[in-house]
Amino acid sequence: MDNEYFSSINDVSKRLSVPAHTLRYWEKQFPTLIRPTTGAGGRRYYRTETVERLVILKDLLYSRGLTIAGVKKLMRDGDLPKNIDDLLAASAPSTETVAIVSAPRGADHGDEIKFAVDLLRQAREILQ
Repeated sequence: MDNEYFSSINDVSKRLSVPAHTLRYWEKQFPTLIRPTTGAGGRRYYRTETVERLVILKDLLYSRGLTIAGVKKLMRDGDLPKNIDDLLAASAPSTETVAIVSAPRGADHGDEIKFAVDLLRQAREILQ
């Protein structure tokens, strides 16, 4: 436990650009996924692995447009990405996507995918 890194709720809120009250709401909605450690006075501290889960959750809710119920269904079905690498692998463009990206009509969509993958890579670097 000495080698673990803990981040306060304020640090995580700033890093993810998500309000602290949203993080607390997610804790209530996903108690098995997000379990912060509480310190003196009830302050929340998140382990690195929990912050990684929050990054994945934020991506699913904000970037991919899933609802809370949709994420819960993914959890029940066992389809929730386990870590950033799994999420990046799931974001890798398929052969069909590459064909769309190479076409002039799909270029904007391809740029969006590249941007999202770049953001996820940056998030992984921040967490390491």
